[in-house]
Amino acid sequence: MLRLNCFFKANEGGYAQALEAAKALTLASRQDAGCVAYDVFESATTPDVFMICETWTDAEALKGHMAAAHFAQYVGSLQELGQLKLEQFDFPAR
Repeated sequence: MLRLNCFFKANEGGYAQALEAAKALTLASRQDAGCVAYDVFESATTPDVFMICETWTDAEALKGHMAAAHFAQYVGSLQELGQLKLEQFDFPAR
């Protein structure tokens, strides 16, 4: 399994629009093949920051997700509205 934590810091005035894009991305991505979990969490301590946490069955599932039209649309919007930082963790199969 793969876990990704994508941290987002909004540009000034872009947080509300970015959060809506992240929510739309979350809803669409939950339908992607191989999606185990996908959600967005707002920071309780840092203004204008949220994290998208996603879990995939394997690298092929993640690759398919990244090729989806909704990924290009919403991630493109997020890139315009702030900065993204991605952390990836690989977990061995059980």
